[in-house]
Amino acid sequence: MGVPLRKNVQFQLLWIGAAVSQLGTQLTTIAVPLLIFAVTGSVFWAGVIAGVRSAALVLAQMPAGVWVDRWDRGKVLVFSQTTQAVVIAAMAANVVTGLDSIPLFLVLAAVDGVCTAFTGPARATAIKEVVPPGQLKTAYAQEEARTHVAYLVGPSLGALLFGLGRSVPFVGDALSFLVAAMCAWFAKIPPRAGQRPRQPMRQDLREPWAWLRHQRGLRNIVAIFLALNLLGVASMLPVMVLVKERGGADWLVGLVLTGIGVGGVLGALLAPKVTMTPARLIVAVLTVFGTCTMAMALPFGAWWPFVPLMLTAIATPMLNVSVGAVFTAMVPDDLMGRMDAVLNFVSRGLTPVAPVLGAFLADLAGGAVALLVFGASALVTTAIAAFADLGTTVPQPH
Repeated sequence: MGVPLRKNVQFQLLWIGAAVSQLGTQLTTIAVPLLIFAVTGSVFWAGVIAGVRSAALVLAQMPAGVWVDRWDRGKVLVFSQTTQAVVIAAMAANVVTGLDSIPLFLVLAAVDGVCTAFTGPARATAIKEVVPPGQLKTAYAQEEARTHVAYLVGPSLGALLFGLGRSVPFVGDALSFLVAAMCAWFAKIPPRAGQRPRQPMRQDLREPWAWLRHQRGLRNIVAIFLALNLLGVASMLPVMVLVKERGGADWLVGLVLTGIGVGGVLGALLAPKVTMTPARLIVAVLTVFGTCTMAMALPFGAWWPFVPLMLTAIATPMLNVSVGAVFTAMVPDDLMGRMDAVLNFVSRGLTPVAPVLGAFLADLAGGAVALLVFGASALVTTAIAAFADLGTTVPQPH
C-alpha cells in the first residue's frame, strides 16, 4: 500500500490549498448575490455574473485540458491560482471604491472561470500522480469532505464578513488563493516521465472523445450529470430568494446554505463504506435531490430549506466519490488532463445558463415555485436514469 494517505505530504498540501481556496470561494459566492441585491434590488445580475463565469469555464475547459497534458501541472496550479488571487483582489477594489461596477464584475468573473478551467484538470492529474490506485477512493472521500466543509463554514462566514464590510469577503477570497498557490508550489508535483509527442491541438482534442465514445456506461453517466448539475446550480439562487421572501436576514441565508456543508461532511464520511454501483447511486441520489428540492417549498418558515439541503448533501458525496474513483482508475495517464476536461465540459455544459435560469424564474414566480419546477424536473430525470444503461461498461477500480 505504501505511505498511508494521511502521511502523503504532496496530496495533503494539495488538499489544504484546495480547502482554503474553496472556503474563500464560498465567501464570495454568497457575497456577490447579497451585494447585487443590495445595489439593484434583484438577484438577476448575480445570476448573470455566475453564468458568465460558468460559460468562461466551459469554453476554456477543452484547450485547458490539452495544455495541462502538455505542460508542468504543478506550475499550472501555481500560476492559475495566483492569477485568481489578483482577480479577486480587483473585485475587492471594485467594492472598496464604491463603484460596484457590474461590467467589471462580469469581466473578472470570466477570467476567474478560465483560471478554474486550468486548475481542475491540473489537480486531477496531480492527484493521480501522487496517490496510489488503492487509495483513490479514500482520497476522493477526503476531497468531498473538503468541499462540504467549505459549504459548512463558508456561507455563514461570508454573510458575517459581508455584514462587517462589503469588501471583506473578497479580500478573504484573494488571500485564500494565495495560500493555495503556495501549497501547490511546496507540494512539488513531479513532471511527467517522458514527453508526449507534440501534435496538432485538433488531434489532442480528438483522442479523449474517441476514448469516451467506447465507454457507453460512462457516456450515459455524464449525460445524467449534465442534468443534475443544471438543476443543482439553478436551484441555489431560488433558495436564497425563498429565505429572503420569508423575512430571513442575510445571516440566515448563510446559515441555511450551511445545510449543504453539514450533510456533505456526513456523506463524505460514509462514502468510502458505500458498495452500491454508480448506476444505482445515480438513481438514488436523483430521487433524493428531486424530492428534497420540492420539499423546500413547504411553508415551514425561512429556516426550513436547511433540512432538505442537508439531506440532499448527504447523498451527493457518495455518488461523487464512487464515480470519481472509477473514472480516475480507468483513464490512461496520458489522457487524464484532457479526459477530466472533457467530462467537466460535457457534464457542466448547461451550467452557464443555470444561475440565469434560476434567477429569472425566482424573480418571475418566486423562490418556492422555482424550486418546485426544478425538483419535478429532477424526478423526471430519475425515471430516465432508471432505464438507462449506466454501468455495464464502467469497470470498478482495482
